[in-house]
Amino acid sequence: MSWENKKTDNGVVLVVDDAIENIMVIEAILEQEYCVLSAENGQQAIDICLEERPPDLLLLDVEMPGLDGFQVCRFLKNDPRTVKIPIIFVTSHTDKDAEASGFSEGGVDFIPKPIDINVLKARVKTHINLSKTERLLETKVKLRTEQLEQIQKEVLYALARAADYKDNETGAHVDRVSRSAEILASKVTQNKEWLGSLKVAAMLHDIGKIGIPDAIILKEGSLDAKEWEIMKTHTLTGDKIIGDQCHSEAMILAKEIAIGHHEKWDGSGYPLGLSGEDIPFSARIVALADVFDALTSKRPYKEVWSVEKAVNFIDESFGQHFDPSLAEPFHQALPEMLDVKEAFKDAVD
Repeated sequence: MSWENKKTDNGVVLVVDDAIENIMVIEAILEQEYCVLSAENGQQAIDICLEERPPDLLLLDVEMPGLDGFQVCRFLKNDPRTVKIPIIFVTSHTDKDAEASGFSEGGVDFIPKPIDINVLKARVKTHINLSKTERLLETKVKLRTEQLEQIQKEVLYALARAADYKDNETGAHVDRVSRSAEILASKVTQNKEWLGSLKVAAMLHDIGKIGIPDAIILKEGSLDAKEWEIMKTHTLTGDKIIGDQCHSEAMILAKEIAIGHHEKWDGSGYPLGLSGEDIPFSARIVALADVFDALTSKRPYKEVWSVEKAVNFIDESFGQHFDPSLAEPFHQALPEMLDVKEAFKDAVD
């Protein structure tokens, strides 16, 4: 339906009635102030409401052939695209049972027939204003939520880089691992919200290294057995730093990753010795991204491996260290992971 040349600033009202004379009466009352659309049956009303620009208010007759008003209301209130449209029933039924049925289906008001002009204008104005106010508040809440989420991401990013600076003077490791984890996971799932949360959470995989002494973190060469046991505690420390008050998806994933990214598919990892699918999927993803980046980056205890050598090592480790189902996604993601590595180089590389 084209709304070209129709004024919509004050609101769009859809009148639904199988009697054209009733539609004409309501149009005559409202058209000076609102954009008024009409439908002569329930299905046509539903189709209009599902268009890109839905109406701001429905004036809905109850008794109609085919879908009656209550059925139309039930359908619209069960669809997330139309659930917020306020519905006023316009009906000759004024008994309490009919009103109760209408309200239980999601209607916001009743206007009896024959229509009183002043009542109609007042009810329409009230509910359109309420709807506009609700949408405005929702927009403000959404904007504020997005701002808070951005602040949270920036704080987490700064915290993650603080930990990474202990053994990586550019702090770029967290960038590479978080972006590579997102790329790798995108070959398995298309859930954009989850992927975004994973990208944030992966930054905190080594947050526990804040608690590891510099003498161990920065040691040239291999760690001895005692030092290695201390190093392994960074997973438990990370888990404690993140804590148990995790309400956002990103923080829930961060906790899984911090404690689980050194677990191995065959159960030989640490700190809990988890195996197979008992290891959270998020931790399995980050484990692979983390090892690939560590192998192809310079560290105090090792030189850079070539990409070919690192890939061969990882290929041999699927089913032991890594989830074997990630072998194909890893190779699909590899070109993009290499782009990330190029974009976020360490100064020491």
